[in-house]
Amino acid sequence: MRAGWGGGLNFLGVEAGVWITMAAMPSNAGPSAGGTERGTGGGGAPVAGWRRSLPNALTVLRLVMAAAFIAMLSAHDYVLGREARLAAVENPWDGVMLLAAGLFVVAALTDALDGYFARRWGVVSVFGRVMDPFADKVLVLGAFVLLASRGFVEDAQGVVISPHAGDLAETVRARVTVSFVEGWMVVVIIARELLVTSLRAAVEARGVSFAATTSGKAKMVLQSVCVPVVLIYLAMPVMAESEVAQERWAMIGAGVRWLVWITVLVTAWSAAPYVLRASRAMRG
Repeated sequence: MRAGWGGGLNFLGVEAGVWITMAAMPSNAGPSAGGTERGTGGGGAPVAGWRRSLPNALTVLRLVMAAAFIAMLSAHDYVLGREARLAAVENPWDGVMLLAAGLFVVAALTDALDGYFARRWGVVSVFGRVMDPFADKVLVLGAFVLLASRGFVEDAQGVVISPHAGDLAETVRARVTVSFVEGWMVVVIIARELLVTSLRAAVEARGVSFAATTSGKAKMVLQSVCVPVVLIYLAMPVMAESEVAQERWAMIGAGVRWLVWITVLVTAWSAAPYVLRASRAMRG
């Protein structure tokens, strides 16, 4: 699925183009988040230089961390690394997965901080309105694309009784995604982002505000929790020394699987309020 990652980045580039086009469009709604452009406060008074630059600096920092995060996961073959850890005496934690989880959490925190500071100080800019969502998509979509890539897929096999061969046992082989993120899930997540971005472009071109909804914020929070949880789960030493440990490991895995499924379902559902708002705006 390495090719899929490249396709994901192509999508991100297309989405960035949509946002840049939106930023260039005249809007009757004026600047968002406080009604001011970066550089002046809500009352029109000049804002200190470091306050003007801090939100944008955090956005750029998040984009850099997203690139480092993607490079880290792209270069790391988790399945091969886990086999090497299992062969070791102590079966250590996967340091790359832990570092990737920490990097993702820090990057996600900058997403909350840059928007908060920009609104509080009234320093929203066109750059921030374009690059902030772009950096978010690079980070989140890149994470899901890579968690479904070949570095997290292993061969699994089992033995079943074949009904076509009497009582003879038959070995069944399958490809299993150890991260619980399947390719179709990535398609659902990307399709949701494409749909909402297209609707936002169409509605805001008519001068109507199309701000994020509660469902969209819930989706973002779930995705921001899901990715590091999966990475930490993958980083854990495999509990294979006893039957009790194996059962505990299976229970943890089942919980992570449920979190992934809930995240995908909420992501798909979160598009519905945007579709309803867009249909009302188009009729109006």
